[in-house]
Formats: sequence, C-alpha cells, structure tokens
Amino acid sequence: MTPLLRPLAADDLSAFGGDPLWVVLLKTVLIFVVLVLLTLFNIWWERRVVARMQHRIGPNVNGPFGLLQSLADGVKLALKEDIIPKAADKVVFLLAPIMAVIPAFVTFSVIPFGPEVRIPFTDTVTPLQLTDMPVAVLFVMAIASIGIYGIVLGGWSSGSTYSLLGGLRSSAQMISYEVSMGLALVSVFLYAGSASTSQIVDAQDTLWYGLVLAPSFVIYVISMVGEVNRAPFDLPEAEGELVGGFHTEYSSLKFALFFLAEYINMATVSAVATTLFLGGWRAPFWIDRVWEGANEGYVPLIWFFGKMLFFIFFFIWLRGSLPRLRYDQFMNFGWKVLIPVALGWTVAVAVIRAITLDGGLDRQYVLVALAVLAAVLLAAMFLGQDSDQPAAGATRPVPEPTGAFPVPPMPAGGAVRGAARPLTFASPAGTTSATAGSSAEAEEESR
Repeated sequence: MTPLLRPLAADDLSAFGGDPLWVVLLKTVLIFVVLVLLTLFNIWWERRVVARMQHRIGPNVNGPFGLLQSLADGVKLALKEDIIPKAADKVVFLLAPIMAVIPAFVTFSVIPFGPEVRIPFTDTVTPLQLTDMPVAVLFVMAIASIGIYGIVLGGWSSGSTYSLLGGLRSSAQMISYEVSMGLALVSVFLYAGSASTSQIVDAQDTLWYGLVLAPSFVIYVISMVGEVNRAPFDLPEAEGELVGGFHTEYSSLKFALFFLAEYINMATVSAVATTLFLGGWRAPFWIDRVWEGANEGYVPLIWFFGKMLFFIFFFIWLRGSLPRLRYDQFMNFGWKVLIPVALGWTVAVAVIRAITLDGGLDRQYVLVALAVLAAVLLAAMFLGQDSDQPAAGATRPVPEPTGAFPVPPMPAGGAVRGAARPLTFASPAGTTSATAGSSAEAEEESR
C-alpha cells in the first residue's frame, strides 16, 4: 500500500525515550550551537544577497568574505550600554526578550535531522532528533505561540506609545496567521495519519506532500512569512511609522535576543516546512533510487539543511524584492482570503481522504466538483472586496476635531483610497501652468 493510501495507525516512537543522559545533553548542546552558528551565517547571507540585488558588495572585510561580520556585530551589541527607560516595567522589560528567544530554541527539539545513526567512537545508536511525540507538530505550534508573549510584553512594558503599537500589531498579526498555518497542517495530518514529525517524514518516502498537497504548501509558506514578521509582512517593525516597533526602547543584549529570536524563528518555520512538505531529511529528486546510501548515516544532514536554506533564501529574496504592505490590506488578506481558502481546502482533503479509504464515489468526479466549488468561492470573495467604496459623487460627513490637540481635518468625502488628486500651484503672475491648468480642469471635471 502506497504512503498516500496508508490507513490511520498508531505512532511507532519506540526509538525515542531510551537515550542515556549524556546523549540527550550532547544533542541539546549541538542543537544550540547549530542554531547560533546558523543565525550568524543567515545574517551574513542576507546582507550579501540583498547587497547583490542592490548592486552593492556587502560585508567583505571581517574574515574571509566577511563571514565574521555577524560575530563582530554581536560582540558590539553585547558591549553597548544597557538602557532601561524610566517609564518601563523593569521586571517584564527584562523577561520579554527571554520569553521570545527560549521558545525559538525549544521548537527544534522535535525536528528530525536524519535517520538513526551510530555516534562516532561509541556503540550507541540514536536517531538524529532530540525527541518525538504523537503530537509533535502541535507541540511546535504551541511553543511558537508562547513567543508572541515576549513580543507583546516587550512592547507594553517599554512605556512607549510606538512600542505598544508595535506589540499590538504583532499580536494581531501572529495570531491571525497562526490560524491559517494550523489549517494548512491539518491536511498533512490526514494524509500521513500522524502528527509525529518522524512519522510524517517516513510517510513521504515515495512522494512529497508539497506536491500532493500543493495548496496547503502555498498557504503554509505565505503564513510562515507573516508569522515571523518578515518583509513584506514586517508591520510590527515598520521603521517609517513606528520607529522600530516593539523593540524601539531595547538596547545591548536584550535587543540582540529579539534579533536572535527572529532569525531562529525563520529557521524553525523553514525546518517545519522541510519536514512536513519536502520530505524532511530524505534525498531530493529521488537520488536514493540511484544511490542507496543517500538516506543513510549522516548524509541526510546535507539534504535537510539544503532544503532549509532554500526557504531562508526565499525569506531574503522577498525582503529584497517586495515593499511593505499596508496593515489593513495584510489583515484583510489573512482573514478574508487565506483562512477561508484554507478551510475550504481542509474540507476537500478530508472528503477525498474519506472516499479514498472507504471507497464509494469515483475520485475524479469529486476532484472536479471541489475544483469548481473552489473557483466559485474565490470569485465571490474577490468580486465583493470593494463593496465599502462610496458611490460616485457621494460624500461622507467629516467629523469635527475634538480636544485641544491640533488634529488635521479629514479630506472631504472621507479617507482617500488609491492615488491622491493632482496638486495645482499658482505661478508668480497668478496663473497656473499648462500642467497645473490641465490638472485643475481634470479635477473640476471629476467633481
């Protein structure tokens, strides 16, 4: 029976839980060291790639190819003066970065890096994974949710309006996109018959779920960018309007911890995407059919980190290519498009899965019917998006500003959407130029 038709079965996790204490400590230390080194490399890599995209050189002085630049920046941050604002809640202000960075490390405890291997110079055989559990993917989602508290409390405890706005934006954004991310993972559970990361990797020994469940893969990739606050979804850190977002008042090591948490979260969501959709540590392009040792020993580490770095490059490419979205557009896309599509696709996968396992209707007819239904739902969503626009010529009442603070008046007719009206400037002789005159005539015609 192929993996796609595998019936739901209990997880076989007998390989976990029997490691001696020194093996557990060794795995923990290695995961910590790998994540810290990966963060230093990713910062350097991002700066180099974005520099190339902008026709610059990037860091190239400290170390070969500038590889030690990230380490130098980390030492510089650690030696900077540590400032705590007077209005800050000191206890929460100090705990917030710790609450953000610890969950980022913990989530990697259930990520499978490879199969069972023999530790060099010993007779101990152990899987290249710290631990696993029947609900490992749900554990990752739960621990990742705790990291939100660090960002929200960091913004709240700073005693700054801009930091508070950044924290509130972040909480709304991350919670919203966690919903669509969780829905994208449901179809993987249905096909794999398990929520264990190692079992999901084993279920993809013939075909990756990124191909079979392509809509879930696309939804997850979009959601993971919004989940980690990266461009073009970096609204909580909008430098142009919030000065720096939730970490505006942070400095020295506390700021470095927030920075570390962001890059480790990038690695975490990339590792989860690799595990659930791209076969995990298994060789790509069916190399194992030609080379039998491709999925044995420590060789799968190459495939795993190669796939993970592919997703990290995707993050970097987005940052160097796309502008930041407007916040209302971002939230509308999450709640009005992404979540309904994820819900509809989850129901479709559940129906297809039940028919496949229990028999009954022809699967082709079900797929065609679901595709037509999805097209109708998408058309209905996109056709009704501009229903809140005022009719032509209609004006909205402009509320009078209240209070002593000088609030600029709203434009006549309400907030302006789209391109602003052309400006006209009078010449010194009191007449407008040709361009300005034509703009004025166009404005009069529009009125």
